[in-house]
Amino acid sequence: MAATYDEYSTLTRKGQTTIPKSVRKALDLSSGDKLRFDIKEGVVTLTRAEPAGHGDPSIGAFLSLLERDIAAGNLRGDLPQAILDAMKEAAELDVDLDEPIEGDVDI
Repeated sequence: MAATYDEYSTLTRKGQTTIPKSVRKALDLSSGDKLRFDIKEGVVTLTRAEPAGHGDPSIGAFLSLLERDIAAGNLRGDLPQAILDAMKEAAELDVDLDEPIEGDVDI
């Protein structure tokens, strides 16, 4: 028999909430995972979303082009030093993905 959970969470003014630890553990969720909300007759079912690829078709097309070039052996050689430096700089950023978002966010 599957485990049953009776958990509560509060919705913030910004429409955010925290998924209780027991639910995250039951769904094996971690930071960055995508969630799916299915709503039927007022009942919400929360599940882990399976990756559906990139949502932007232009990025998907670009990634496909890169994949074909790599498979064909067309991309050989080192990355330019400026790109390597930018990647190293970005890797050193301290980002807290659980930090609350302040202000309005445009998507």
